[in-house]
Amino acid sequence: MTAVKFDLSSVRTALAPVAAFAVALGGLTAWTASGAAGTPAELSVTRARMLLPSNPDITAAFFDIRNEGGADDELVRITSPATDGRIMLSRNVDRNGVGTMRMVESTTVPADDTLRMSTSSVDVMVDDPPPLRAGDRMPFTLHFRDSDPIRVEALVVPAGRL
Repeated sequence: MTAVKFDLSSVRTALAPVAAFAVALGGLTAWTASGAAGTPAELSVTRARMLLPSNPDITAAFFDIRNEGGADDELVRITSPATDGRIMLSRNVDRNGVGTMRMVESTTVPADDTLRMSTSSVDVMVDDPPPLRAGDRMPFTLHFRDSDPIRVEALVVPAGRL
């Protein structure tokens, strides 16, 4: 019978990465379980308004989005079953005293803060809105990068009552 000889240095070399992985995994698990990794975004819409269209082809909507969580999220899309028109995020920029609007792909909802849309910051442009009167409500769904969609109804208000 032939004796089998093991090279212990080879076994130690093979086990070193496995041990390092186990220590790292244990550390990450403890970090996450303790809450040190932060909490996910916790979003709610606290105010939803839409301008009474002065032009029947386009109007704007504004939302206050509160994030009670410990992580940022991004508003990436807005939809509505009430219109077949485009709904786009836009950012209003002042350049040399002239206000301009540019479409944006998304906007951040900061952790532990509120995104307050306004005519001088971010808003939602709504092409081809349905016929509306002050006091009507228009449904929207706000879609986020990480959080579940939020359905809201925006109150239609005259321009001076935002």
